[in-house]
Amino acid sequence: MKLFFRKYGDGPPLIILHGLYGSSDNWVSLAKSISDRFTVYLPDQRNHGQSPHSDVHDYESMKADLYELVEELGPGRFFLAGHSMGGRTAMAFAINWPEKLYGLAIGDVTPRSSDEKFFEAYSAHTKILDSVLSVDLEQLKSRNEIEAVLAQTIDSENIRGFIMKNLRRNSDETFAWKLNVPVLRRNLKEIIRGLEPRNFENAEFSGFPVIFLKGENSDYISEEDFSDIRRLFPGAEFDVIPGAGHWIHADNPEAVRNSFLRLI
Repeated sequence: MKLFFRKYGDGPPLIILHGLYGSSDNWVSLAKSISDRFTVYLPDQRNHGQSPHSDVHDYESMKADLYELVEELGPGRFFLAGHSMGGRTAMAFAINWPEKLYGLAIGDVTPRSSDEKFFEAYSAHTKILDSVLSVDLEQLKSRNEIEAVLAQTIDSENIRGFIMKNLRRNSDETFAWKLNVPVLRRNLKEIIRGLEPRNFENAEFSGFPVIFLKGENSDYISEEDFSDIRRLFPGAEFDVIPGAGHWIHADNPEAVRNSFLRLI
């Protein structure tokens, strides 16, 4: 699949992959802040942003999309970063094509969710996606009306705001979601569960820096996950992003910037 992407700066190439419900828009400010050190590429992953929609949404397809983009850009080796779902896409790519990477930065996610974390995250994201699916866009005339409907089932103003960034107005003044919501809902278990264990067989990375960024106030990566991560990435380092929850790049962009600069 040919992905939409944005490009900023000059220097060694760095590709940053957004997470679930995100888009390249979410990373523009950070990309500009490091554009004096990297040429930054910000793709929209499939079923998000301005990239095409598909009935398929899994890490096999997303890593293949990234490979197609890399072949199009032709940068040779590059730095790769990803947040949440994008972090797992980045890890899936690294497992298959480590020779293409200078370094890897993974934002607040593990390769695979434990059972406890899976059920908690699956329940939370099911509520969000079902809420979005319940909105009858044909009957609503303004963004305020749409957010008011979401507020009936999504208490968090921050989450509602994040979802609302995916709303676009059509040429006929109706609204539509940039997200392919039905497909994300159908594939949610695979997205939340993470990479298949068979993908880890004989995979070991020691030829380039690997940095995991953990939000200080996030439970997506716990201390017991550190040893599991190091089995796959023996040289992995962990940067705790002060004051940040799961959306580390929104909560503390300066700390995330500094972690990315450590890749060089």
